[in-house]
Amino acid sequence: MTNTINYNNVHNLFKINGFHFKRNDLCSLAYILIKEGEPFEKAMGDFLLDWFDAKSYLELNTSGTTGTPKTIKIEKQAMINSALASGDFFDLKPGNTALHCLPTNFIAGKMMLVRAFILGLDIDFVSPSSRPLLNKDRSYDFAAMVPLQVQNSIAELFKVKKMIVGGAKMNHELESQLANLKTEVYETYGMTETITHIAAKRVGEEAFSLLPNVKIGIDDRNCLVIDAPNISNELIVTNDLVSLIDEDHFVFIGRIDNLINSGGIKLVPEKIEDKLSQKIHSRFFVAGMKDEDLGEKLVLIIEGDEQELEDTIFKKLDKYERPKEIFYVKKFAETENGKVKRKEILESL
Repeated sequence: MTNTINYNNVHNLFKINGFHFKRNDLCSLAYILIKEGEPFEKAMGDFLLDWFDAKSYLELNTSGTTGTPKTIKIEKQAMINSALASGDFFDLKPGNTALHCLPTNFIAGKMMLVRAFILGLDIDFVSPSSRPLLNKDRSYDFAAMVPLQVQNSIAELFKVKKMIVGGAKMNHELESQLANLKTEVYETYGMTETITHIAAKRVGEEAFSLLPNVKIGIDDRNCLVIDAPNISNELIVTNDLVSLIDEDHFVFIGRIDNLINSGGIKLVPEKIEDKLSQKIHSRFFVAGMKDEDLGEKLVLIIEGDEQELEDTIFKKLDKYERPKEIFYVKKFAETENGKVKRKEILESL
């Protein structure tokens, strides 16, 4: 791993909420936030103390979207390298303004701060609300949001030049709204183990482009394997089915954990969901449920009250992609950072 910038360094142009802070100032701020702050501010205080302590690593929890959440150790130098790669890819310059509106107890929120320290960003730190740009007079060069925040902020997105969106997939309706805006919006690909994103794609594009110093391949399952020596000493083997375009680009197909084998036909839920997303406006997903005849039958699970669905909703689906049964769940179970717990919901049915 490259050792160019030490984690104790804070760029001399770094600002938070309009004020310059050096390392010691940030540690003092951390104590104030922990003692007197709102819960989202206390989380930032905890992170600041962890970042500037004597350890060379942080302990982070994975989200548990597809399995049991676990604690992993991430080197601070790797987080710096990730911040530098993002800076190169998104052309972030010292003094650029940025909006931090993500919870700091998760990796995406932590990395917004690391980017700010290392790249010298002038960052506004606000509550991770569903509409963070509301009542903000300032414009920003860079911001990161989850799809719900983006959806609620369409009217204010003109205040942001460049934005990354992660944490969950955006639906077609949202993507088409974003395509008409001046804001450059990128969907990111990554996970806690890759220290947020290792690839991104502009809204409307099909293939993800790799960030600097990342190589990819596929294993015998056609799942993505990531070689990012500046971030991890080991290869990161994912459960994500992909199609490789070339050495720098790939198309995400779906998660192998979600693959459904229905009467010998392999179905990719994400592909079916993509077709349905223009027609179903509640949260939903498709999954395989045990079936005596088919092994697994395809079912559609929709959040909210039962409703009458028109048959035309399924018009775009192939014969085998049509759900055999539809279930309604009042409220989807979620991980702490808002990802739908598919497996748990399916088991409850």
